[in-house]
Amino acid sequence: MELRVLGCSGGIGEQLRTTSLLLNSEVLIDAGTGLGDLTLQEMSCIRHVFLTHSHLDHVAGLPLLIDSIFDRIKTPIVIHAQPPTLKAIQDHIFNNAIWPDFSVLPTRHQPVLCYDTLKPGESIQLGELSLTMVEVKHVVPAVGYIMQTANHTVAFTGDTSTNDTFWPVLNKLDRLDTLIVEAAFTNNDINLSRQAGHYCPSTLAADLAKLKHPAKIYLSHHKPGAETRILAECQQEITTHQVDSLHGGQIIQL
Repeated sequence: MELRVLGCSGGIGEQLRTTSLLLNSEVLIDAGTGLGDLTLQEMSCIRHVFLTHSHLDHVAGLPLLIDSIFDRIKTPIVIHAQPPTLKAIQDHIFNNAIWPDFSVLPTRHQPVLCYDTLKPGESIQLGELSLTMVEVKHVVPAVGYIMQTANHTVAFTGDTSTNDTFWPVLNKLDRLDTLIVEAAFTNNDINLSRQAGHYCPSTLAADLAKLKHPAKIYLSHHKPGAETRILAECQQEITTHQVDSLHGGQIIQL
């Protein structure tokens, strides 16, 4: 099984795509602009979408995905998320004003989209893959996910700032091989990062000191234009783990 990075940027621009991770062709973690680079056939294979939160850079591709493969969907694509995230999606996207309500199309009894409420601490088993939702701290209700197979465990914070909810859950795991964690701002913007509910290198370093596993750390969600500086500051601040930036197109084997 593999994790394919479709997008991991904090914005858009040349070759920059916002957050979307594809697990073994059938499962998406977030639905940012990165999923738009998939072929129609690849999109048609997606059966589950797990959302971290409701912000546009993490859901922008979702309505266009559903519309693009509408006539190819034989069973509904399941959107898994916290209740506040699902409500935001229903109220503000699939509301027949911004986009059609695909939860009742083509018919209410045979829709192409359905919703599944998932709460922090709950897990879903999809074949050999287990996904567990974990609470984080952002400006809207947000979560990360732990993705486990028999041979590998990956955790993804989604968007978060300093918290004491995510790290204790990771420390209880038997193993953690890979951690994808956001680092959106440089240290010069520490006040803005706190207001926006994101990490900067110094606050991320303080939280990573709580992690007991010697995991490989990949940084995501850099603001466009600040990528090199954020990575350099993280590598200077973080002494507990090896860190590198995540890149679009990167593949992590599970």
